[in-house]
Amino acid sequence: MRESRLLVALLLVSLTAAARAQPGRGTLPGQGPAPSPAAEAPARNADARPPAPAADNYKQTQHTGKFSGQTVAYTATAGTLVLKSAAGKPRANVFFVAYTKDGVPPGSRPIAFAYNGGPGSASVFVHMGLFGPKRVQMGDDGFQPAPPYELVDNEDSILDVSDVVIIDAVSTGWSRMVEGEDGKNFHGVRQDIEAFSDFIRQYLMKFNRMASPKYLMGESYGTVRSVGVGADLQARHGIELNGIVLVSSVIDFSTLSEAPGNELNYASFLPTYTADAWYHKRLGPELQGQELKKLLDESRKFVWGEYMTALIKGSRLTAAERKDMAAKVARFTGLSPAFVEEANLRVSPGRFRKELLRDKRLMVGRLDGRYTGLDRDAAGENQEFDPSNTALQGAYSAIFLDYAKNELKWESELPYPTSANVRPWQYEEGRYLNLVDNLRTAMARNPYLHVMVVNGYYDMATPFAGTEYTFDHVGYEKTYADRISLTYYEGGHMMYTRPNMLKAVHGDIAAFVKRTQGGK
Repeated sequence: MRESRLLVALLLVSLTAAARAQPGRGTLPGQGPAPSPAAEAPARNADARPPAPAADNYKQTQHTGKFSGQTVAYTATAGTLVLKSAAGKPRANVFFVAYTKDGVPPGSRPIAFAYNGGPGSASVFVHMGLFGPKRVQMGDDGFQPAPPYELVDNEDSILDVSDVVIIDAVSTGWSRMVEGEDGKNFHGVRQDIEAFSDFIRQYLMKFNRMASPKYLMGESYGTVRSVGVGADLQARHGIELNGIVLVSSVIDFSTLSEAPGNELNYASFLPTYTADAWYHKRLGPELQGQELKKLLDESRKFVWGEYMTALIKGSRLTAAERKDMAAKVARFTGLSPAFVEEANLRVSPGRFRKELLRDKRLMVGRLDGRYTGLDRDAAGENQEFDPSNTALQGAYSAIFLDYAKNELKWESELPYPTSANVRPWQYEEGRYLNLVDNLRTAMARNPYLHVMVVNGYYDMATPFAGTEYTFDHVGYEKTYADRISLTYYEGGHMMYTRPNMLKAVHGDIAAFVKRTQGGK
């Protein structure tokens, strides 16, 4: 919302202090897969042979493409900028690829900074799936293609309306710390925000883009980053944004965390269970025959009404109330009433993914519930892998490395980890990571800052109902709601892997940029 074998960096579902201590629970899907075995090893893959902190180093190539029917001549700039401290000391070489339209004054065109998340995910997924001028050709309806993989023109890149700079976080992709730097200076919520903020300021200065309308476009953990960077650019550098696009958003981790006493988590996921059950035709005839949007409205009404009330009552539920609620939850999830009651009405995402199609000995995907896979067994709730994650591994990494070498003319002896080991990731104090007030403050200080939130109905990494809850609580004056727009797509965490959804996402983002670049 990715390496060695390219996983789609997973979302960090465990955000409580206790959950953070559990092995394998510290990665949030930022475009993101769970870390591969290579990423679990010491961070030698990410940090081996750091390049000398010399000067900025990049290559520029000229291209022409057609985007939404508009022919655009553009320059691709691929390479590294030296990230420096306030005192001018080199800290890291940050890899980026910028696509800028030729023949226009630098400050007259919008510029968007885009990235994945993880934490620990390189930005190859939004690059080669959403924003870049080329994309990976996926199979029918966005499913896994058969190798060898194919690179095709991305007519739905936003280059028709904005320039794009795609950035790899330090320790991912080809971004590396310099000799003598410590990972703790980059691998943390605040450290990561400040590094991206400093890079963006340096880029704007170096390439004369301070006068441009400015946007941040992050996915998954990249949405945490976007909210934090937006506030940091404003507070430390005096740089104001026109807009922030949050793809598969999570900025309040209480909507995800299975911490004792946190009932919000179970409510946040249930409408996504409804969507996934509907897709796999596991609902009863009355619900299965409904159009998806109408069905989800009914599921939301149930969740934030009867269901949340029952969860809050806890042990005060009578046996009859418990049995009745189990039947209602089963109705909206495709699970059996007995299973729901055994789970104390609180079905975790892992249990749902294993249970929904257990009779077929199939599990469903986390990043995209449309995907199914064969686990080592059909028992319990543990999953060997996420079928919606592994479906993207080989295609994106192989295609990007070939594209970088042959079209961008950029080569490096360094490995390109799509999912790097950046743990331990340093979280801020508090039970749940929550940047909602950071966003509210930035919007209060800048009355022209708009936010677009992109949601996939089948995304079980950043469930759309939890996102809705979050943005219902950004601020209570009308000005906040007026400047926040939520869009929905029949896809998962990376809804743009479906060609028709990619076109829809592009149309909505392009309209957002056009509407907001003048501060409207």
